[in-house]
Amino acid sequence: MMQKSPPMRTALPLIVAAMALGCSSASAAQTTIPERYADTTFWRLSQELSEPNGYFRSDNLVSNETSFQWVVPSLAKMTRANGVYLGVAPEQNFTFIAALKPAVAFIVDIRRGNLLEHLMYKALFEISDNRVDFAFRLFGRRPLDGMPAATGIGEVMDTLSTAPPDTAYARTVLDGIIRRLTKFHGFPLSAEDTEYIGYVYESFVRAGPRLRYNMGSGRAGSPYGRMNMPDFATLMTETDSLGVRRSFLASDEAYGTIREMQLRNVIIPFTGDFAGSRTLRALGGYVRDHDAVIQAIYVSNVEQYLFQEPDGWRKYYDNVATLPVDSATVFIRSASQGYNRRQSTNSRQNELLCPVKTHMDAYAAGKIRSYWDVFEYCR
Repeated sequence: MMQKSPPMRTALPLIVAAMALGCSSASAAQTTIPERYADTTFWRLSQELSEPNGYFRSDNLVSNETSFQWVVPSLAKMTRANGVYLGVAPEQNFTFIAALKPAVAFIVDIRRGNLLEHLMYKALFEISDNRVDFAFRLFGRRPLDGMPAATGIGEVMDTLSTAPPDTAYARTVLDGIIRRLTKFHGFPLSAEDTEYIGYVYESFVRAGPRLRYNMGSGRAGSPYGRMNMPDFATLMTETDSLGVRRSFLASDEAYGTIREMQLRNVIIPFTGDFAGSRTLRALGGYVRDHDAVIQAIYVSNVEQYLFQEPDGWRKYYDNVATLPVDSATVFIRSASQGYNRRQSTNSRQNELLCPVKTHMDAYAAGKIRSYWDVFEYCR
């Protein structure tokens, strides 16, 4: 959530910015990243490269960024055979991943709860052949007989929004999620882990597609989250600048990309602090050791909070400096509406693509001293 608006500036269109990054299809060394990770490898990487559970003031079960799809057309032009995606937070990552089609995606969040939510999503993708069944399972509503798998996402969300939860069905789905993770994959989840997954799933069931970003403890607050935030249905049915719906649930292709990656265990969640001493650096070393390059770093507005700490932002950029990137690598940043009105006037926040190398050169030269300075390099 953004707290204030930076000074107004004239930003170049995203497509121009993407072209200025350089050709993403340039030849590169053949990556040695596996096409599929064994369950044991998935779990070992996720746990051994993670840091201790940290604190954030929100459960953050869903995104609050309504214009995230505006950068998708540019991201779709940045696919590469040896690309690696690095992101933070919950479901918005799936839309970016579907566009980039990386060899592997790493999702890092300071809260272990986010890791567990992504495990819930993983199981749901794996047991749902199509996006309609996925959506009904996610919200604990029994799928309607005769609803085609190709039904538009708007109709799916409208139907779910008026359907009451089926508690017996939801209990069956939750049991299936836990079995998929613990029995099929063999992940040694603790009782506390499974309890939290249950809490997350029950939050989706209780609120349905009206579930919103929550700025307080979800266990004590509104079952729907903060009412001035976009709900899940809005996020899934938003569009890009041309009116095209590009969320991971908006098309069979996008959903299929994510499901296939989940089945291959190549979307891996971690617990880690962007300013921490271990996770980002360890992931960077892993990517480099496998002859790969990071395509994009979805940082949302994490930098806003890091600049509120005495040295958090410096530690973070020192970590970024160790990552294997090239001239095409971008930060995907979330900026407040006041910064860039070229995007949706209905959005609280706007997404920007920002060349990592340009930013890091400025950081090394001492030109970045405040949070708002980072947007100078999003032209």
